[in-house]
Amino acid sequence: MIELPSQIIFHAIEKSIKEYRRFAQRNLKKTNTDITVDQALLLFFLNNHSDFSQNKIGALMFRDNASVTRMIDLLIKKKYLNRHINEHDRRKFNLKLTTVGQKTLNDFIPVISSNRKLALKGITNNEIDQLNNILTKIINNCNPK
Repeated sequence: MIELPSQIIFHAIEKSIKEYRRFAQRNLKKTNTDITVDQALLLFFLNNHSDFSQNKIGALMFRDNASVTRMIDLLIKKKYLNRHINEHDRRKFNLKLTTVGQKTLNDFIPVISSNRKLALKGITNNEIDQLNNILTKIINNCNPK
């Protein structure tokens, strides 16, 4: 007999991710009402890893290229990002946070830190390491080499 979805570990993993995202979005809205968690994450990656390709950022965010493009276009429209043609390869663009984008990202940093601290309250570093090891094994089991 197959177990109910709510009785297997994958349900708990998915539920914890969704609850954390809702929690994080609620707290980000207190700082800025027009940006999503994914858009904030995109700003973070562009600010800290300007050399990352759009494909690499999409992979890190678990988003396809089209979704990342839509987010970039929206962030440009909202004046958080500027797009310029790459001097060395005209097929590529350089993305840079605007002053507003940088300020918004700086405003998010304490919120993100607080979110993580609250979400992990009562969980030891050892437990985090164990969970990370278990999740890595699941990932490796699902991606045979």
